[in-house]
Amino acid sequence: MNLLSSYERLMQFIAKHLNDKFYLEGDQRVSLRNKIFREAMTNLLIHREFSNPFPAKLIIENNRVYIENSNKPHGNGIIDPENFSPYPKNPTIAKFFKEIGWVDELGSGVRNIYKYNKIYSGADPEFIEGEIFKTIIPLTNQDTNQDTKQDTNQGTNQGTNQDTEAIKMLLEFCRTPRTREEMQHFMNLNNRGHFRVKVLNPLIKGGLLKMMLPNKPTSKNQKYYS
Repeated sequence: MNLLSSYERLMQFIAKHLNDKFYLEGDQRVSLRNKIFREAMTNLLIHREFSNPFPAKLIIENNRVYIENSNKPHGNGIIDPENFSPYPKNPTIAKFFKEIGWVDELGSGVRNIYKYNKIYSGADPEFIEGEIFKTIIPLTNQDTNQDTKQDTNQGTNQGTNQDTEAIKMLLEFCRTPRTREEMQHFMNLNNRGHFRVKVLNPLIKGGLLKMMLPNKPTSKNQKYYS
């Protein structure tokens, strides 16, 4: 089915170009990137005005993801997630996506993107209703300022606790010696340089992680243990 293959291609594109970060929801590790863009991509497909020839756009910039979609508006202007009435623009498609578990209730996409992007980047997204529906998802500090994100944008108790818990779980994971790749995969972090600078090196310097081959720190056979 074209909608399903379109969804898969869009999510693969997002995964290729955007980093993820480790996050715990309760005691479950979840992908913030997937939480956000699962909603954004299904919204793009479900609410598209297919009779309009305007091409849908998904653009990843340095500091935001910008999505445009043809629309049959039921209002104009910026949507307030706390005070809006969702309208089923393609109810048959929406019902199908709900049946396969890709969407929840009507309107949940906007609220979920607000919720998870605040954690992901520390900034609120924008949804602009009009003939062309625009979704703007900020990526503030997503890559170049990754070093300050955990100190400033995660300045709440929840953010601090999440980071601390993630490190605890990583150290427990490393009771068996692990490669850098295994640790990155465990923490769901794609950026090798960020992981080495912000996670691996500080843990080694602090004595929390040790190298199996301390005299060959750059060896391809290097493993780390706690």
